[in-house]
Amino acid sequence: MKWLPLLMRFLALWPLPILRALGWLLGHVLFALAHSRRHIVRVNLGVCFPQLSAWQRGHMARRHFVVLTQSLLDRAWLWHGSADVLRRRLTVKGDLSPLQGAQPVVMLAPHFVGMDAGGTVLTMLQGVAMASIYTRQRHPVLDEWVRQGRNRSGRIKLYFRQQGVKQIVSGLREGDKLYLLPDMDFGREDSVFVPFYGVQAATVPSLSRFARLGRAQVLTAATRLTPQGYCLEVGPVWPDFPTPDSQADTAQMNRALQAVIDTMPEQYYWVHKRFKTRPEGEPGFY
Repeated sequence: MKWLPLLMRFLALWPLPILRALGWLLGHVLFALAHSRRHIVRVNLGVCFPQLSAWQRGHMARRHFVVLTQSLLDRAWLWHGSADVLRRRLTVKGDLSPLQGAQPVVMLAPHFVGMDAGGTVLTMLQGVAMASIYTRQRHPVLDEWVRQGRNRSGRIKLYFRQQGVKQIVSGLREGDKLYLLPDMDFGREDSVFVPFYGVQAATVPSLSRFARLGRAQVLTAATRLTPQGYCLEVGPVWPDFPTPDSQADTAQMNRALQAVIDTMPEQYYWVHKRFKTRPEGEPGFY
């Protein structure tokens, strides 16, 4: 694993079209070989897009593996490329003023393949001091490389998931801009079941909870992979959020997430078992 940072530094020098072509090739190889992950993607797409034909979902699945692999290779220039490379390949749309004031903000930053690029846009190009919740990688060399890459700007405060929420709430009350990714199945504990594409999905109500306890504004920050690089799309501040009903808030979060997924469905992180935890008595999907 020690070779990985060296390889990525080398790939950071490649022209983007060549690097993306390599990602296209490796993505098709991964689609052919990663049987279990391919099964997960197909199940997720079948649950969420039953109106599409089997051929359409199969094409979307293959395309997902391609953009996922391209995004993994793009970490090379995101984390090791020059500032000039970042300025040429990264753009942003939307109003960034809420992220530049003193008011705490929680960003709904869903698991799209460009999620790390979004963090780089904010910290490296926009100068936003950001906070994020970090889950350690199993291999220490990989863990060190990921942490250094995500915080190459020195502007990211990393909270570790196992340390609890008290420190995160305290940081928000001091004005943190929290880059939150709450759209995965973390199990039954601390989750509520709310619809996701019309199917009950175990979802942590952390967006509502952090916004309420941290007295923070909420907005969506979704990052789109483009032929030129990535575009971070920042939405407006959500009005009348949070409410006293965290379950209703979490359902609203999933509706907002769906609206963005529908604009780039192949770029969502479908390799995750999003419907792994089922309500009592329901059979599993996978």
